Amino acid sequence: MIEARPFEPDAWAPFGWVPVADTDPADGRHTLEFEWHDPHLNLISHSPDEVERAPTGIVVGRLYRHDTHTQALLPLNCESVIAVAPASVDFSDRSDLEAIRAFRLRPLDRLVLHRGTWHWGPFPVGDEPVQLLNVQGQGYADDNASVDVAEQLGFQVVVEVSH
Repeated sequence: MIEARPFEPDAWAPFGWVPVADTDPADGRHTLEFEWHDPHLNLISHSPDEVERAPTGIVVGRLYRHDTHTQALLPLNCESVIAVAPASVDFSDRSDLEAIRAFRLRPLDRLVLHRGTWHWGPFPVGDEPVQLLNVQGQGYADDNASVDVAEQLGFQVVVEVSH
């Protein structure tokens, strides 16, 4: 069981970074990376029926990663949850589960995933689909490694989302 924690820049730092205002001295410290020179902006959506629900939370199914680009996400309309793990984790051992963290996102919480960061979601907490502003490589389908956590490690991982 992983408890979804509130989204905060310091806690997010191992997995990516949080864009700041253009007046912030930290603006420009981080940049988006697109090895294939194919940045693409679009709107995506994840609905509640895309995930399995358990009595204590939401089941983490398949984690994904993109090795050629960063990915920026901005939930627009409802609360959601994202689970992540560092790029260095290969999910070959049960102890790798300790590296997974989950964050509860509110509308307009903005984030960037480092290249290679494993991620699941964001998926909506409630019954409404989450709408996301998404910046990622247009060729992401050819750079979309994944791992089925339950199949790889032999048991379900559940993210508990407290209200």
